[in-house]
Amino acid sequence: MQNGLYVALSAQIALEKRLNTVANNVANMATGGYRAEETRFETLLAEAGAGPVAFASPGETFISRRAGEAKRTDAPLDVAVQGDAWLSVQGPNGPLYTRDGRMTMDATGQLLSVAGQPMLDSGGAPILLDPQGGPVMIGRDGSIVQNRNQVGTIGVFTLDPQAKLSRAASGAVASSVPGTAVQDFSRIGVLQGYAEGANVNPVLEMTKLIMIQRTFEQAATLTGDSENALANAIRTLGPSS
Repeated sequence: MQNGLYVALSAQIALEKRLNTVANNVANMATGGYRAEETRFETLLAEAGAGPVAFASPGETFISRRAGEAKRTDAPLDVAVQGDAWLSVQGPNGPLYTRDGRMTMDATGQLLSVAGQPMLDSGGAPILLDPQGGPVMIGRDGSIVQNRNQVGTIGVFTLDPQAKLSRAASGAVASSVPGTAVQDFSRIGVLQGYAEGANVNPVLEMTKLIMIQRTFEQAATLTGDSENALANAIRTLGPSS
């Protein structure tokens, strides 16, 4: 069995998946609230032959929960989440979660995400403001005040650390476990007039691209060496004409 050949092929498959993940992160460096994808690899052991052989697994991607940089915009409907929490928007099949707090208000007063999705309060209901109610003030707890009257509350949610997150439309994520509305705002809150950027480190991602490319080339060289060794063995051990 040409173990070297199969090990090299497993490495190339894993590296291709990692390359696609890093390339997607680089492409979304300027996307507000974007959560980077990471890849987790494990070693697969095969007992065939004289001893165990370690293969690279295809890898499992997961969405990073690391916070991005909050930048000041001074826009009254922009908020940045502080702490390990999320805002919620209405998706086609239920609530979705996002760190992109850039919001707009339509003609009816409905508060929408930058992608046009209804923003949700802590009870999971859309938020309606008064289009003629004057300036909007948003507190740390998400409370919305117009003309000294509280007219709504932006929902802030925590997600179970074990919940599986998957990509949804417009930079939001779906969670395998529903979010829990935040009640204690001592460590978690929202900051008005700020917007969070992507949590992608461009220097780190470019370094990863270079490393992946070099490792892929090494695996390709190993594949070629294994194929040549197999061909030489066939020529040497095969029947002579």
